[in-house]
Amino acid sequence: MDTRRNKVKSELWEWSKALVIAFALAAFIRYVLFTPIVVDGESMMPTLQSGDRMVVNKVSYKVADIHYEDIVVFHAPEKKDYIKRVIGIAGDTIEYKNDVLYRNGKMIEEPYLKPYKSAIQDGGTLTEDFKLKDYTQREKVPKGYVFVMGDNRRNSKDSRHIGLIPEDKILGKTNIVFWPLNQFGVVK
Repeated sequence: MDTRRNKVKSELWEWSKALVIAFALAAFIRYVLFTPIVVDGESMMPTLQSGDRMVVNKVSYKVADIHYEDIVVFHAPEKKDYIKRVIGIAGDTIEYKNDVLYRNGKMIEEPYLKPYKSAIQDGGTLTEDFKLKDYTQREKVPKGYVFVMGDNRRNSKDSRHIGLIPEDKILGKTNIVFWPLNQFGVVK
């Protein structure tokens, strides 16, 4: 009888340890490595739709640099997390002329905007003409900051409205949609 009781206690102890380890591992992955986010709003259309569920890689910028066109999630001044695209990094000059991005004086293609640009029917532009200084009072993006914009340029609250984003406010990079299933995949 004692042997059976000890075996049950031992088995319960093993299951308890396994559950604690599983919960600790899940918490570590969720809060340290990756976290889910739900796209809220239309500012990243057509690339992302409101309601898309994505995975945020919270480790990527601890081991690698921020790159142009990365889609990042960051803490915005309104105590809300935003999702936008990196347009400029430290040292860059940014200018839009005739719906074309010029970074450091060089024309830059933005293929992710083609669906929106081709759908414009009012004769206007997707992105208004501006220089970085018009919105930030700076000629160049300072060290430790990025300039971000939503892909839906006419309907995006981004660095044109909330200013430059400190790199330490960036939660991570995201490019994997996991829900809805018909949108599953990597976005660029």
